[in-house]
Amino acid sequence: MSRHLTLIILAAGILALTCGSCGGIRQQQTPAIIRIKGSDTMVLLTRRWAADYMRQNPGVSIYAEGGGSGTGIRALIEGNADIAAASRTLTPQESKQLARLHRSVGISYLVAKDALSVYVHPDNPVKDLTLKQLKEIFGGTVVNWSEVGGLDAPIMVLIRPPNSGTYLYFQEHILEEADYSAAATVAPTTAAVVAAISHQSNAIGYGGIAYGDSIYHCRINGIPPTESSVRYDLYPLTRYLYLYTVDKPRGAKQRFLNWVLKKEGQEIVRETGYFPLW
Repeated sequence: MSRHLTLIILAAGILALTCGSCGGIRQQQTPAIIRIKGSDTMVLLTRRWAADYMRQNPGVSIYAEGGGSGTGIRALIEGNADIAAASRTLTPQESKQLARLHRSVGISYLVAKDALSVYVHPDNPVKDLTLKQLKEIFGGTVVNWSEVGGLDAPIMVLIRPPNSGTYLYFQEHILEEADYSAAATVAPTTAAVVAAISHQSNAIGYGGIAYGDSIYHCRINGIPPTESSVRYDLYPLTRYLYLYTVDKPRGAKQRFLNWVLKKEGQEIVRETGYFPLW
């Protein structure tokens, strides 16, 4: 074999090895990361979505955390979240911030229905409250359970912090924009509300229907928060749950949101204790 031919074969071998290495590098794709932040009402749901989706799609990492609807929307606006979970619509101020920073008013996705439950201790004889009574209790004009047909005992009112979409929803629809009672105790999460009521027989609070096997979900105006009463909008405190993105999603984010809205994602809505869209 001539020296010239030997050099050609050697060069071809080096080129083949180099290309093979390049191919290996191309196959090592960077995992897609999706950051979800927001509603404590929805955190059970977003974490279940994340766990199931990652199990089916090993190349995707999803981080889901609570903190409140307002916190999640702020993280989305500031670029610290890819998806915001919220139990309310955007405020005009939030829409303006999105437009100013991102030239977009955001994209919203209806992902589930929820019933805002009013929680009491199982031993509390009061099992049914009217909207008027709720306004009086959480507004601070009714302070004893005997005033609404219960025992002679002071009412311990538990509310969520102002960054919670549930706090704002309750204030708008029950208090009719009036202030909460100055004596109300602020609980940082829905789980904290449930924990406090399960240990305090005179307490009352609110949160999503998916929480609280250890407490009682009151009837409101005689109507319990059941799947049928929520589906047909008979229960007075029915609301939608949302996911928000800054703009039209692409790639892994788009595939995840499509999955959430399809049969499997909506079945998880039901299994987690919320109400699917269909």
